[in-house]
Amino acid sequence: MLVRPLIAIAVAAFLIAPVVAQDHKMPMHHPSADKMAHKSIMLEQPWARASIGKNGAAYVTVINHGKSADNLIGVEAKVAKRVQLHTHKNDGGIMRMRHIKSIPVPAEGSVTLKPGGHHIMMMGLTHKLKTDEEFPLTLVFEKGGKVKVQVKIKHAGALSGSSYHQKGHGENKMKH
Repeated sequence: MLVRPLIAIAVAAFLIAPVVAQDHKMPMHHPSADKMAHKSIMLEQPWARASIGKNGAAYVTVINHGKSADNLIGVEAKVAKRVQLHTHKNDGGIMRMRHIKSIPVPAEGSVTLKPGGHHIMMMGLTHKLKTDEEFPLTLVFEKGGKVKVQVKIKHAGALSGSSYHQKGHGENKMKH
């Protein structure tokens, strides 16, 4: 008669063991893992220029405090009909903007989206971007998920998000 309870205990242990083991592994799709990955990405000095036409650009410094590299793979904003990651490329001495699919962010490193380099292109603005206003922007990372930020709008001729950095310093002006 002691055999039946022992078999029942053995079967229960056999069925419950994989569930317990899986909890301790904490795979990347586990909600807690997503929160930890999300916290490793920080955004600093998000800014955009006041718009002159129907297109605009936004800039930001992305800091990855994580132990593994990540990729910025998309951007979302309601201020424009289309929002894309762009870069500038020298094409026979002429600087041209090109759409890119992603921007790598090194482990324990950073990347700065800035005029003349990688940037966020907003095409078909739903309204003019006016100096001293703000708008929400969501950056989408391959591992870190979505990170939201408020973008401060600077004057149309601004060259960086910092007020002390608005003088030329020999930087080339680019048309968007």
